[in-house]
Amino acid sequence: MTQRFSLKGMCGRTACTLAPDEVSRASGYRDRSGKRRRPQWRDGDMDKYRPSYNKSPQSNSPVLLSHRHFKKDAPVDEFVLAAMRWGLVPAWFKENDPSKMQYSTNNCRRESLLEKKTYKDPLLKGQRCVILADGFYEWRRKDKDKQPFFIYFPQNKQTLPGSAGAQCDDVKQECPSDTQTPEQEENQDEECRWTGWRLLTIAGLFDCWTPPSGGEPLYTYTVITVDASSDLQSIHDRMPAVLDGEEEVRRWLNFGEVRSLEALELLSPRDVLTFHPVSSFVNNSRNNSPECLQPVDPNIKKKPLETASSKMMMSWLKSSTPTKRKEPEDSASTEAGEKSTEPKQLKKAGPLQQWLQGSGSSKK
Repeated sequence: MTQRFSLKGMCGRTACTLAPDEVSRASGYRDRSGKRRRPQWRDGDMDKYRPSYNKSPQSNSPVLLSHRHFKKDAPVDEFVLAAMRWGLVPAWFKENDPSKMQYSTNNCRRESLLEKKTYKDPLLKGQRCVILADGFYEWRRKDKDKQPFFIYFPQNKQTLPGSAGAQCDDVKQECPSDTQTPEQEENQDEECRWTGWRLLTIAGLFDCWTPPSGGEPLYTYTVITVDASSDLQSIHDRMPAVLDGEEEVRRWLNFGEVRSLEALELLSPRDVLTFHPVSSFVNNSRNNSPECLQPVDPNIKKKPLETASSKMMMSWLKSSTPTKRKEPEDSASTEAGEKSTEPKQLKKAGPLQQWLQGSGSSKK
């Protein structure tokens, strides 16, 4: 079923256009020894994730979390990637069909996490995660008009067109520190650093639900929200709880050393995002193309904002050869009883990423 936006909540649509391997490389982190690591996908989950310019609830998104949630003897600060469904289904839910839940769990308010069992249980169990995305969409309501915006981290403008970022060695392939000089370790660290699109890192909670009648366990998540920062208040009064930098991500995920109440102190409004208006094309969740992200002049309806950067981007998209990315899943590949919300087509993301980096995005 085609989904359209709703103004009752917030952060109801995201974009994540990187291929699975690129998501892994873009999520590099330092372990407790200071080594830069590349998180691996949980077994079988790489095939469940589909890149998209227009992700809506009930679709699978890339989520970063501690490996210990799946492997009890794994270091708590070793991270792994998983594909989880957006919209938390609590472990105690007694129905066999998750769609029978009577309320939405796509987002949860940071202020009331300890007041609702749905969120309190996973929070106190340390089931914290980080949702990864290129950015998210939000709608500003003015009179009868609803103007969508794309919101994301400011990007490094030095990234080359079409660049997928630097290659980072796999955890198992890294050289032991006792075989390297300090200079070699420093050079390796620079080579491993990701130089492509900086993914938005959003704090969330996850849970694992198994149908009472039996079946495969389902991992789902919810996005934690806080009051909007001053630069986003003109768009919406709430925003996702953004974690800014590797240290905040590490502390949020390290449930072994950072207790729940201490971790909550990391979540507050942040003036660290930039944004630009986009067309109402993104309102329909089946639309999945770079047009979802293209800046527009909100004062000129249905006409793209013509800039040198946007013209160059469109030229790249027309002339570039497609990259090897996974096709979005169709309705035949969804689980029984679930309706696909993933769009049907996906175009190359590399040139779009570079175009956005130099498109003159506005930060108010």
